[in-house]
Amino acid sequence: MTSTDNTDAKPPKGNFWFKIPLWKRIIGALILGAIVGSIWGEGAANIKWIGDIFIRLIRMIVVPLVFVTLVSGIVAMGDPKKLGSIGLKTMSLYLGTTAIAIIIGLGLATLFQPGVGIDMMGATAETLAPVMPLSERLMNIVPKNPVAALANGDILAVIFFAIIFGCGIMLAGDKGKAIANVMDSATEVMLKIIHMIMEVAPFGVFALIAATTGAKGVSALADVIPLALTLTLGFVLQMIVTHGGIIKFMLKLPATRFFKDIIDAQLIAFSTSSSSATMPVTMAVAEQNLGIKTPVASSVIPLGATINMDGTGMYVGVVAIFAAQSFGIELSIVDYGLIALTTTLVSIGTAAVPSASLFLLAAVLGVIGVSGEQTALVVGFLLPFDRPLDMMRTVVNVTGDLAVATAVAKSEDEFDEKIFRADPKV
Repeated sequence: MTSTDNTDAKPPKGNFWFKIPLWKRIIGALILGAIVGSIWGEGAANIKWIGDIFIRLIRMIVVPLVFVTLVSGIVAMGDPKKLGSIGLKTMSLYLGTTAIAIIIGLGLATLFQPGVGIDMMGATAETLAPVMPLSERLMNIVPKNPVAALANGDILAVIFFAIIFGCGIMLAGDKGKAIANVMDSATEVMLKIIHMIMEVAPFGVFALIAATTGAKGVSALADVIPLALTLTLGFVLQMIVTHGGIIKFMLKLPATRFFKDIIDAQLIAFSTSSSSATMPVTMAVAEQNLGIKTPVASSVIPLGATINMDGTGMYVGVVAIFAAQSFGIELSIVDYGLIALTTTLVSIGTAAVPSASLFLLAAVLGVIGVSGEQTALVVGFLLPFDRPLDMMRTVVNVTGDLAVATAVAKSEDEFDEKIFRADPKV
């Protein structure tokens, strides 16, 4: 069964719409949206509000879902030591896969040289906000007011408070069981809400793709074809070689089964360009399609949506080389190392929203001698074409979240291989 069709209630007999697997409905909506947008042009913006409502619906559920499922999952572990083991493995894998993505991106950009001969002087410079220091970003993980963190949707702070709260319930023993039961019930309620919201997905995806295609046109990447092709190849390699390699060689599981099972999450990631907005679907896919049990799914997936940025890291690294080539800056081995290190650090905690990674460039480009004015020019050149690139890198980010979650779950014996191997899920 697909991640969003797995409900207790069976669809009515004879209902053609509900008999179609959700991922097929979404693919149909993507194709139809692209066709309508190409024909309708800028007028397709008139239906974008349908897609905006869909995004608001799934963002509405993100914070309460993360909080209650993470608390419930921690309590289910029964031992704070297990949380430490899961956390260490998760962070190591996330940082490792991001580093590999950046190395792949730097290698491809050096090989194909997408920035050579590109003139960005006609672009309109964009005003860039100051880059938040890493120390401040880490400090903000600890919320001054957990209620405010919940209200503002500060995911890292919510995760931190949920971990503390879950450990508190665990340590309270019998006296904390009442709260634990409430969290378990709330988790089930949240998952049912996700099922309801995802029935709207095909309509939301149709509107978003139609509006994007209508505004940009199918040839939106024409001015950045070399960069787009380099990135596309890099994204595909990262998913097949790195993520597929984790499943196939590290876990000894069928990689094709993994990619078939996660298609719902990938399609939502592609249409929304937001790891955060995709999170409810990612968590549902992890548990219901991949067999990842709640203690791991509820902790690894929310953390991944915030700190695991394989696609973002590769994108920023490739664009850094692209900018250097365009401006005629010669790079040494040390420069490549600085780009890789800086990109890995700034990608941690990147806002999981569309085009956020573009504005990380100031920190990365600064280490290789690109001026602030030149950086603003790079952002201005790429911004009109960034949406389709952002859609692709979000798919990579979400795929990485699920690959790491599967690895952690299997190593912690929180994995149901029968669910993973079940075929077909209809």
